[in-house]
Amino acid sequence: MKNKGKLRSYNSQTYLAYALIAPAAIYILLIVAWPVIETIRLSFTNSSLAGEDYVGFENYEKMLSSKKFNKIVTRTFVWMFFSVSLKLFIGLIGAVLLNASLRGRSIFRVLIMPPWVVPIAIGMLGWLWLYNGYFGIIAGVGMRTGILDGPFGFLAYKQSAFISTIIADVWVGTPMVTVFFLAAMQGVPRDLYEAAYCDGASRWDRFYKITLPQITPVIITMSILSAIWTFNSFEIIWILTEGGPRGATTTLIIDTYKQALGNYKFGRGAARAVVVMILLTLFAGFYLALLARINKKISHG
Repeated sequence: MKNKGKLRSYNSQTYLAYALIAPAAIYILLIVAWPVIETIRLSFTNSSLAGEDYVGFENYEKMLSSKKFNKIVTRTFVWMFFSVSLKLFIGLIGAVLLNASLRGRSIFRVLIMPPWVVPIAIGMLGWLWLYNGYFGIIAGVGMRTGILDGPFGFLAYKQSAFISTIIADVWVGTPMVTVFFLAAMQGVPRDLYEAAYCDGASRWDRFYKITLPQITPVIITMSILSAIWTFNSFEIIWILTEGGPRGATTTLIIDTYKQALGNYKFGRGAARAVVVMILLTLFAGFYLALLARINKKISHG
C-alpha cells in the first residue's frame, strides 16, 4: 500500500510538472519551432507571389555556386570581425578606466549607457545626420580643418560606407561589452592586487598577470555572443545604407531580407535564412562547448 501511495504521489507530481511547463512548451512550438520548420520547407520550393512548387535543392545549388553570394558571406565575416574586435578593444579600455579610482566615476558610468539604451532606429537616424556630406558634423569638421576639400558623403562610397556601418555598430555594442567587463573586473579579489603591489608589480604587470587571466572567461563569452549578435545585425545597416552603395554593405541578413521581401522570392530567401540559422547554430554550439570547458577548468582549478 505504501508503494502504491508513493507511486500515486510521484505520478501526480509528474503530471503537475508537465502541466506547469506545457504553456512554455506550446509557446516555443508555435513561436519558434513552427516558423523554423516552415522556413526549411520553403527553402525547397520556388515560392513567390506567383505560386509555389517543389524544386528540391535548386535554391541551395544556385546560392552556393553564386560568386555574388560567396562575396556576401566573406563581407559578412569581415564586417563581423572588425566590429567585434573594436567592441572588445574599446570595451576593455573603457572598463579599465571606469574601474579606476577616479573622481566622478559614477557619472562616467552613466554616460556610457545612452548608445545601448537609445532605440537603434533613433540612434541610426542621428548617425545619418553625422555622415551627411553637406550638413553632417563630421564632414563639417573635416572641411574646417582642411582634411576634406569639400562635402563628402560617407555613405555614398563603398569603402567609406562599409567603415561607417562598422563604426555605428561599434557605437551601439561597446557599452554592453564595457559593462560586462567592468562587472568582471569588480569581481577580482582585491587581495591579489595588494599582494602584487607589495611585491613591486607595476600597473601593467597587475593588469596583464591578474586582471586579464581573471576576466578571460568573460572576454571569451562576450566575444562569441557579440559575434552572434553582430552577425545577425539588421537594423544598423538597413537604416544607414540598405545594403548599398552597390552592395558594399550587404551582409547575409540584408541579402536574405532583400531576396525574401524585396524581390518576393520567398524560397530563395528561406534558403538563405537556413544558411544563416546553421551558421548561428554552429556559433552557439561552439560557445556552449567552450563555456563548458571553461567552467570545467574553473571547477578543477
